[in-house]
Amino acid sequence: MRTLQHIHEDIDQATERRSQLWRQLGEGLDPEAAAERIQLDELIASLWDEHRQTRARIRFGERERIVARARTEERLARAA
Repeated sequence: MRTLQHIHEDIDQATERRSQLWRQLGEGLDPEAAAERIQLDELIASLWDEHRQTRARIRFGERERIVARARTEERLARAA
């Protein structure tokens, strides 16, 4: 699991590169730059997803433990 700081660093780098590409595309159409910008949009979205998952894991614990706890609580509720 990567740290939130490492994820933020990757987001910052990708965002900076995307800004450069937007400036480049503002000067004229460049198919390679446009394709790279689309890839960066997808990368940034996936990095934010990773950030949210990591924050949730830090705050609430591992997903498997949460699911196991919820199933136990559900069984106890049905038994009562």
